Amino acid sequence: MTAIAEALSPRDAHLADAARWLRRGALLNGGIAVLTLLFGIIAAARLIPFETLRDVLLFNYAGSADTALAIMILLALINVSFMLVLMVGVLAREMWTFPVLWLLALANGLLLFVLGWVIAIVNAVLCVWLGVRLIRELSSLRVNPVMIKELRGRMRGVRAFAVITVYLGLMSGFASLIYLVYAASTRASGSAAAGEIGRVLFLGIVGIELLLIIFIAPAFTAGAITGERERQTYDLLKTTLLSTPSFVIGKLESALGYILLLLLAAIPLQSIAFLFGGVTESELILSFVILTVTAVALGTVGIYFSSTLARTLNASVQAYSAILAIMFVAPVVLGVVLRLISNIFSNQGSILFSPVMETVFTYADLLLTSINPIATGLTSQQLLINQNVLGFYQFTLASNGSTIPMVSPWISFAILYLALSAALIVVTIRSTRETEL
Repeated sequence: MTAIAEALSPRDAHLADAARWLRRGALLNGGIAVLTLLFGIIAAARLIPFETLRDVLLFNYAGSADTALAIMILLALINVSFMLVLMVGVLAREMWTFPVLWLLALANGLLLFVLGWVIAIVNAVLCVWLGVRLIRELSSLRVNPVMIKELRGRMRGVRAFAVITVYLGLMSGFASLIYLVYAASTRASGSAAAGEIGRVLFLGIVGIELLLIIFIAPAFTAGAITGERERQTYDLLKTTLLSTPSFVIGKLESALGYILLLLLAAIPLQSIAFLFGGVTESELILSFVILTVTAVALGTVGIYFSSTLARTLNASVQAYSAILAIMFVAPVVLGVVLRLISNIFSNQGSILFSPVMETVFTYADLLLTSINPIATGLTSQQLLINQNVLGFYQFTLASNGSTIPMVSPWISFAILYLALSAALIVVTIRSTRETEL
């Protein structure tokens, strides 16, 4: 896009300024998370007590001081993710940014009154201030026209309903196969725990759904921009008043909207497990969150390569290769290396065996688990079933019997991939602009 085409009107300049403030807010919360972690390290060294940090920064929280520290870091990272997503939405003039901004302000206000999180004052003030500014520019916010056009075009054809039919048909077939095989094996052994069939059936359906999402999501977005170039309609789109952020976000929203339809269509199949028992509503919601975040992350990877490469085939190959390397190969390789190193350090006779090193390896293992959606789902479900944990819990160290705060992997998984997706969208917008110069 040329400099003339990218010249901002006063209204667009105001929106761009709001996006800059959201970026600054995200950076501020990221810095707060890092500083809170440093203060925690200092407190662990007994230079300042954990209770002092809790009483100053989270003064209404009555739980343990180390858990309070983990909560503060987590809340700051959640604000980072939401502010980055809002920044992208404001740049694209998306209508949903206005209510989400006020909801974020309300959430921070509640955090201030309920938990006493001091940093929530800054976040709430920033969101309210930006929300008031957006009221004056409310007429410039809209439902993305590219998304509407793409969804209408996709749903009018036969392909959309064929994909849904094949998707649900495959899932139904695999679910039936899982039930028949497991029922036959339990009859042969003569024993089956109550609700075990329902749990196995639920895990099988969610696993198949995740596998299909991994294949479908990048395919829908990898050709979003390259397809326009191949059909020679890209230059025609650039002659309109459509901005680059609106174009990129519209393409992504149309693909994710259809994927969300697939996820919603599969919920009745997941709910079949309730007939057998052994599955709770929390597990259903948890699986939907993990699948949705995975779809968003994979969709942004696909549209990024679609903006940087000239052909859809090349973009698809690069997207699948990056997803395979980051989500699956890297966690496995790093996990093996981490396990080998931790076995050396955890040797009872080793001078390196200490609570500090065990804590480092424990949190590193949590990070690696949060990279992979399969490991995230399985670990989160086990915590929910065995310990009834959806958020924080205490992990006992084998070195000295002390406890450290831990979080269920689905939370760190969602924060990590939402933040990375927002950052990748920003890079995609810049890459799209550079290719037009």
